[in-house]
Amino acid sequence: MKKKVLIVDDQNGIRVLLMEVFSNEGYETYQASNGKLALEIARTHSPDLVLLDMKIPGMDGLDILKHLKNIDPSIKVIMMTAYGELDMIKEATDLGALMHFTKPFDIDELRMAVNTELKHDTSSGFAVGS
Repeated sequence: MKKKVLIVDDQNGIRVLLMEVFSNEGYETYQASNGKLALEIARTHSPDLVLLDMKIPGMDGLDILKHLKNIDPSIKVIMMTAYGELDMIKEATDLGALMHFTKPFDIDELRMAVNTELKHDTSSGFAVGS
């Protein structure tokens, strides 16, 4: 079964770029431009990983993160921010975000981080080299 990635950002260009990148990586991708839509998609499609912008009009990234974790505590979340808001980044980490990327981010670094996180789930239980 394909892993699912939800991209939440109010900037259409970023959503389009990330949808293309992660579709090409073989993931089922979803996008949301606001928190309300993101939470509806999370409830309906149970994404494995969410790329979440910190600053979204209406409901900020921290609020969305809290709601996502209420829907599914095991959901993996990577924050994206255009700002160096260390206090918000620390709070996001405390709430369960795995990491954050500051915009403009290196798309290859983000792609590798997502692949690393989602490949962990597919471990067969065999120890390498045993």
